[in-house]
Amino acid sequence: MVIDEVLKANEEFVANYEGSPMSHLPQKKLAILTCMDTRLTCFLPEALGIGRGDVKLIRNAGNTIVGEDAIRSIAAAIYSLGCEEVMVIGHTDCGMAGADANKVKAKMIEYGIDEAEIDKVDLTEWIGAIPDEEQNVIETVEKIKTHPLITDKVPIHGLIIDIVSGKLDVLVDGREN
Repeated sequence: MVIDEVLKANEEFVANYEGSPMSHLPQKKLAILTCMDTRLTCFLPEALGIGRGDVKLIRNAGNTIVGEDAIRSIAAAIYSLGCEEVMVIGHTDCGMAGADANKVKAKMIEYGIDEAEIDKVDLTEWIGAIPDEEQNVIETVEKIKTHPLITDKVPIHGLIIDIVSGKLDVLVDGREN
């Protein structure tokens, strides 16, 4: 199992690591909402020039707002942890672009989830399927900016990163508020 590999890697890490205390506050005073895509794991921080302790990194499927959880994390980053800017960073070739709710439903049923429970939600919305990566970033920025619990004093930027080259393009410049 993968857990065995993880525990072994952690044991080796701890044996060779000399840690030092760090603040839990983001040194760059930045919160980033991005995708959980595995290709971003080390790639995004390197492409942005950020390191451990620099930012609050919030990840979910498709870097989108479904329900309140991402908003709650952004609010915590602003009001409890001192973030003064927010970036929504989408990426090209996102697996959530065009995600098929019917395929997800079939897989859920295969795993034994009761179809009646599945039918209680709008599965397309619930899984966060997005029609287009760039439009999703723009809409997510707008959802954050217009949420009644998010201040308009914090710039909300929207960017997209090319998953191959690492090039960032600004889609919404929060400095223009």
